[in-house]
Amino acid sequence: MSSSADRFARTAERVAARQDVRAEALEQDVRDFARPSGDERALDVGTGAGALALALAPHVREVVGLDPVPELLELARARALPNTDFVEGDGTELPFSDGDFDLAGTHRTLHHVARPDRVVAELARVTRAGGHVLVVDQLAPGDPVAAAALHEFETVRDPSHRRLLTDGELRELFAVNGLTLLRERGEDEHRELSAYLDLAGTEGDRRARAESLAAADAELLVERIGWYLLERS
Repeated sequence: MSSSADRFARTAERVAARQDVRAEALEQDVRDFARPSGDERALDVGTGAGALALALAPHVREVVGLDPVPELLELARARALPNTDFVEGDGTELPFSDGDFDLAGTHRTLHHVARPDRVVAELARVTRAGGHVLVVDQLAPGDPVAAAALHEFETVRDPSHRRLLTDGELRELFAVNGLTLLRERGEDEHRELSAYLDLAGTEGDRRARAESLAAADAELLVERIGWYLLERS
């Protein structure tokens, strides 16, 4: 099992509990930002316990959630709605045909993946021409020093963390894959340190190191989240 899958297997119940608390707000955000018509076949890559899929479900015809972690999928299926389906799979090699979906999205997943470029390429591939792609993820700061400090903190906190992309890097991936930006927004989220460490199951020396880093730089607990809605050409 990869470090990412192992981390999420161990913390699946915590991830799902946090998701439940935020579910109503996420549904409103997704509805207002993506503005689905109600007739889409949608896909959520890296669904985890089903956060984005369940947020989309009341506003689309059907939605498929895909994730590589069985423990998370079990929790997603426990929360399933009549128009949701959850399947095990790899976001870098989606088991779907070209153009299978009207709307394909990923929510806070790319920074856990070794090849986020492959995930974006696959999202574009399985979306029909004229369909939409939704990408939501934490962003790296544009300043290299700040980005390095944040990367150290996030890696100490969570061994499944790979690398945050900057806004510019994401835009390059979108352009390469024939995705045209329709809407974007950024928001800052302030983290409470203890709860943030608990969510990732951070213990022992890792926890002490993460606490030390956060004490020295309060900006490490302010996450910049980017939302992007794109059209597939």
